[in-house]
Amino acid sequence: MPLTLARPGEGRTVRKLGGPEDLKNRLLAMGFTVGSEVRVVSQLAGNLIVMVKDSRLAISREMANKILV
Repeated sequence: MPLTLARPGEGRTVRKLGGPEDLKNRLLAMGFTVGSEVRVVSQLAGNLIVMVKDSRLAISREMANKILV
């Protein structure tokens, strides 16, 4: 399921990264690697604030839809 469907406070494991190669590389640089833990902190207008590798990141709904957990 895409990360956008996870509820705030839920921890999930990244299973797959989708999208074009440049987006995958950007997500990898941000710490979204297959097998890493990600937790949704909050959602606002579809955009998400997530915790990944002890860092808080804000990502768009479009990016979050490419992260499968």
